[in-house]
Amino acid sequence: QVQLVESGGGLVEAGGSLRLSCVRSGIIDRINSMGWYRQAPGKQRELVASITGSGNTNYADSVKGRFTISETNAWNSVHLQMNSLKPEDTAVYFCNANVEVFGMKEFWGRGTQVTVSS
Repeated sequence: QVQLVESGGGLVEAGGSLRLSCVRSGIIDRINSMGWYRQAPGKQRELVASITGSGNTNYADSVKGRFTISETNAWNSVHLQMNSLKPEDTAVYFCNANVEVFGMKEFWGRGTQVTVSS
């Protein structure tokens, strides 16, 4: 069973930085993509950033130039470096993985809270 565990959230002042990490466990055949989503109170979950198995990245317009997604340890970890944080970045951030394990499947972490004070 694939599990995703996020860490690194917290409270930071506007303009500050945080680094989120997602550790993946469980045996898989192939990574299709991994990414970070966020959900603010009263809003729908939205894509923040993703990275494909071939290393292509995609970012929401609202975070381009401020956030960077990366993977380490042969895709066992995915990170989101968040700089120049704004109050509107406040949300629960979820790690997502689309992997092949007995067919293509999607997995989610439980989320980590990021709060940016003005």
